[in-house]
Amino acid sequence: MAAVVGNQEVLRPGVFLMRTLVVAACYYAAGRLGLLRSLVVDDAVFTPIWPPTGVAVACLLLLGMRAWPGIALGAFLVTMSIDTPRLDAIGTVAGNTAAPVCAYLLLRRVGFRTDLSRLRDGLALVFLGALAVMVISATTGVGLLVLADRLAAHDFWVVWLAWWVGDAMGVLIVTPILLLLHRAHWPPSLARWKEATAVVLVAGFLVPLAALSVMSLLFLVYPLVIWAALRFRLAGSMLCALFASVAATVAATEGFGPFKGLTDEQVMMKLQAFNGTLALTALLLSAVITEQRNTRRSVEQACQELAEVLEHLTATDAPPGRGPRP
Repeated sequence: MAAVVGNQEVLRPGVFLMRTLVVAACYYAAGRLGLLRSLVVDDAVFTPIWPPTGVAVACLLLLGMRAWPGIALGAFLVTMSIDTPRLDAIGTVAGNTAAPVCAYLLLRRVGFRTDLSRLRDGLALVFLGALAVMVISATTGVGLLVLADRLAAHDFWVVWLAWWVGDAMGVLIVTPILLLLHRAHWPPSLARWKEATAVVLVAGFLVPLAALSVMSLLFLVYPLVIWAALRFRLAGSMLCALFASVAATVAATEGFGPFKGLTDEQVMMKLQAFNGTLALTALLLSAVITEQRNTRRSVEQACQELAEVLEHLTATDAPPGRGPRP
């Protein structure tokens, strides 16, 4: 027994180190992926969607507070890959670590469920995990840039808004998909593969058309997301939203389609408005549909159990030698 306990104690630091490195690697990979598409507003570079925040919140929801050292390490590696080791850069790492941790603590406080099967879970992720808490990372990062004289004070709010929305979008789009993948059953059911194929084909045609057309047809994506939410709930709606957001981001950074001829500020506002409303529609609508289906299933099960109880009571109360009343 002493040998077994000793082996477990030896393995714990190794498990901690491995978990930290895996979380850091996922954070860093998401950061490098997010940096592939960036916009410049008042000489400040920002990403319309910052995936590492979504990865960080998902890791905390799945692993608990044990994931925060990996998040801090990943944030440090991403920051050092695009900036020199300065005091404000270290402060940015602290802000990017503190924001997901605060999001996790708030979500746990309100009883958040990772399956997003209730409307309250969707609302909590939107308003607590994304919009409210990402103020921390945006304020810390942009404030340190101003204090270090790397950003003019009059540009604070423009850059702050871009930073805040980018972090929030990472939570709204990336976190639900990672939670969904964690709970997915493999291999996936092919009961409705024909309709799923139809959704993929329509999305493959409609999304590039909406993102690249100069006639500003981005609104055509919303019926697609609603269809996917009604038929495939969170999996369908969030994957469609991710595809549309990525396509719109590519078009915006290249100046194509509805973003052609706009100033940097106009591109930022139009892109963030589209991505934000699309993510909110997909997340909240799928949560409402899932909650209604679960409620209906619970009511049907309760009615079935009640019918069985009544049938049993009727059979028990019948006189000897006679069957139950019709």
